[in-house]
Amino acid sequence: MRLCLAALVFVAGALPAAAQWLDRPWPGIPRTADGKPNLTAPAPRGPDGTPDLTGVWNGPNPEAIPDAAIELPWVHDLVLQRQRDYHKDRPSYQCLPSGPESDRFAGWKRILQTPAAIAILNDDQTYRVIHTDGRALEAEPAPSWMGYSAGRWEGDTLVVESNGYNEKTWLSRYGQAHTEALGVTERYRRTDFGHLQIAVTYTDPAAYAKPWGFTANMTLAPDTEMLEAICERSSDHWTGTRSEAASRAVTVPPEVLARYVGVYSGNYLTRSRTVEVTLSGGQLIAKVIGGALVDGGEIRPLVPQTERLFEGAGLYYEFIVDEKGNATALVQINITGPYRFERKR
Repeated sequence: MRLCLAALVFVAGALPAAAQWLDRPWPGIPRTADGKPNLTAPAPRGPDGTPDLTGVWNGPNPEAIPDAAIELPWVHDLVLQRQRDYHKDRPSYQCLPSGPESDRFAGWKRILQTPAAIAILNDDQTYRVIHTDGRALEAEPAPSWMGYSAGRWEGDTLVVESNGYNEKTWLSRYGQAHTEALGVTERYRRTDFGHLQIAVTYTDPAAYAKPWGFTANMTLAPDTEMLEAICERSSDHWTGTRSEAASRAVTVPPEVLARYVGVYSGNYLTRSRTVEVTLSGGQLIAKVIGGALVDGGEIRPLVPQTERLFEGAGLYYEFIVDEKGNATALVQINITGPYRFERKR
């Protein structure tokens, strides 16, 4: 009997996630006539009448790059150094918490709202607590990865003030640094049932000449659940720098480079991605759009390592060509596997 029960438990645990709860309908949410969640319905409200932010949310990485002119010299130099090292010291690449980094305002997260506090749970098992019980920020908080946050409602907008961050975290994937004097202001607006806007401002006089920030847009992900995304291998084994890649560059005739110019589309992990390749000043430039990247696209100069293989900001791109040398597809090569993008034009 015990053996049979153990077998049943094993089988149940081995069922695909989708068979367990990834497609489980949420009860009590507004739906359209066809039974689908109505994301444009009015935002729900809590007992005190303020918007209820509770839910599972997802969204693309926001465009969060400050004007280099406002970076103090030490920050600017550090950003350039991190770029040369392919950002391998980025906390998330080291399996460390991201803290206030702009990408933390994107991706999968669950928000749980109570009258006294709001908890934000991230898919990498990190979390933060926003105290809404009327307390003020601590004057001298102990530095931590996720900081200390206090929130208040201004009409239908949740205003969150945070401090107490250690200096180990970044402000963007591009390497912007900060000091322990960093203050972060967030303004959350649930415009309707399915959409959440977050305006974020960074203030750190010891690192930037003036405050800067960005806006993130998230969409409710009803009738599903978020899966954990655990960092199991850090970037400690990464080798090489951008300058080393440039030193290995080969010369590719302009007429060959011109055959690679075009638009390539496919899937990166579970999301669609488009790579627009242009030629400027004798160099190929890839604009990568989608697949958890920034809303406006990420620019990657392509450095030729062979006639068809190019290095692009730490990743490799290989052009697949036909018998005439014209590109028919583009393959992105990185640690999670090759991703093929077919040429559309």
